[in-house]
Amino acid sequence: MREALKDAKVSHETAVTALKAMSGRREREWPRPDRCRVITIANQKGGVGKTTSSVNLAASLAMHGAQVLVVDLDPQGNASTALGVEHHAEVPSIYDVLIEDMALADIVVPAPEIPNLYCAPATLNLAGAEIELVSKVARESRLRRALDAYETEKFDYVLIDCPPSLGLLTVNALVGGDELLIPIQCEYYALEGLGQLIRTVDLVKAHLNPKLKVSTILLTMYDARTRLAAQVAEDVRTHFGDVVLNTVIPRSVRVSEAPSYGQSVMTYDPGSSGALAYSEAASEMAHGGTVQ
Repeated sequence: MREALKDAKVSHETAVTALKAMSGRREREWPRPDRCRVITIANQKGGVGKTTSSVNLAASLAMHGAQVLVVDLDPQGNASTALGVEHHAEVPSIYDVLIEDMALADIVVPAPEIPNLYCAPATLNLAGAEIELVSKVARESRLRRALDAYETEKFDYVLIDCPPSLGLLTVNALVGGDELLIPIQCEYYALEGLGQLIRTVDLVKAHLNPKLKVSTILLTMYDARTRLAAQVAEDVRTHFGDVVLNTVIPRSVRVSEAPSYGQSVMTYDPGSSGALAYSEAASEMAHGGTVQ
C-alpha cells in the first residue's frame, strides 16, 4: 500500500505551487548557531505533534542551509518513516547505541529527500529498551555519552524526538539535550500533565543535566474557527511567556498525509499552510537562538 501511495501524484497546480515555494526558500540561508544546538522535543501527552514537529522543523532548517540530525527515540519509528529512512529490525538503530554501545556514527544515515538532513533511526527493538536500560550503568546518560563521543560539531542542530511517556528513553533525551522544545496542542486539557513534565525537567536539571532549559514552546493543531484554540493559546502565552513561538501550527490535512509518502510536509507540499507555518516556526528558532 505504501508503494502505491508513493507513486500517487499531487495535482499539477499543487505541484507548481510547491516547486515555487521550495525554490524561493532555498535562495535564503538562515543564520547558523555558533555551536551545535541539541534540542529535545518532548511532551508525555500523546498526539500533540512531537514527531511531526521534529521532522518538519528539521527539514525546514536543513532546507535553509543548516546541517541537521534527527535522533528518533520513539519505538514506533515515525520520524524515521517521515524522513524516508529504512528502520526495519535488521537496520542498525538507536537501540544498538543505547543498549549495545554501538557508536552513533555507525547508525546515522542521510535522509534521501533533503540535503543536509540526517537521521539516527529507531526500530521496534527500542520497545524493550526501557526494561533493558534498568540494569545498565549510568542508564539515564547513555544517549549523552553517545552524543559526546560523536562529532556533533559538524551539525548545527540535533533534534531528539521522544516517545509519549516520561520513561527512561525520555529521561535519556532530557539528559542528552541542552534545550527542551514542548509542543502543546491547542485543545482542552492542553496544560494538564505539563506540570509532571516540568517537575521531571527540574529533577533532571538538579541531578543529571544542569544545562537543560525550556527554550521553546510550540502551539500545534490550531483551529482558528474555534474560540477554544485562541483561549488555549492565550493561556499558554500567559503561563510560559517569551519562550512561546509567535507562529502557531494550524491543523492541516497535508501535514497528516505527508508521512504516508515517506516525506515531511516540506517536500510533500511546501506551499501548504502547514509547511509555511513550520517554516516560520523554524525561522523563529534560527533567528532567536544564534548567540550561544
